[in-house]
Amino acid sequence: MKKYCIVNGDDFGVSSGTNRGILEAHRVGILTSTSLMVDMPAAEEAARLSTSAPDMSVGIHVTLTHENCAPLIDFSSPGECRAELNRQWDRFIALMGKPPTHIDAHHNTHREALLAPHFIAWAANHQLPLRENSPVKYFSSFYGQWDGETHPEQISVASICEMLAAEIGIGFTELSCHPGYADPEFQTEYSQERETELKTLCDPRVRQALIALEIELISYNDLNSLIPESLCRSA
Repeated sequence: MKKYCIVNGDDFGVSSGTNRGILEAHRVGILTSTSLMVDMPAAEEAARLSTSAPDMSVGIHVTLTHENCAPLIDFSSPGECRAELNRQWDRFIALMGKPPTHIDAHHNTHREALLAPHFIAWAANHQLPLRENSPVKYFSSFYGQWDGETHPEQISVASICEMLAAEIGIGFTELSCHPGYADPEFQTEYSQERETELKTLCDPRVRQALIALEIELISYNDLNSLIPESLCRSA
């Protein structure tokens, strides 16, 4: 009957600035896990850098959409969907030399009605936790932009401490984040917010709040020892 929190940095591999921020958030801050985008320009760099952080679990951030959310494949084609999932799996193995520790998706496409059955079957086949389809609760409100406007107050130290107190209960929770540094080679509307997230995640007051709230930080590497049953089973 304990409170466990996985802090997962999405978009590993999207740019050198993001890679650098994720590694810093792990070494200095509270980040315990990340998800790799295997086809992005800095994916090889991310895989190489991950060897210097053996305690950081690395999952696969399946990418089936462009940055504007337009589909990269035909979602209505089961064969094409399955083939693309398997291709990205093989690419992850080629980069990392081992399987991912967990599965999630860019723009949360694993929620799409046409794609969800493929993701669920794929995760079950590999016996890996799929975001929102495992004993790990997903919490995504640590994000500093909506309706085209920036909201730095949402990703401040005060805000994350309030979130930890209100949202991290008994059991397992994944808090997703997007730390990083602005990178001229990667143009994105979510740039300054990444740096704000990074500063917040590395602030010692956040770790102090975790201790006060008796929340234990873990990574997806730790789940096998903490949850003996299949991780693919819904919570």
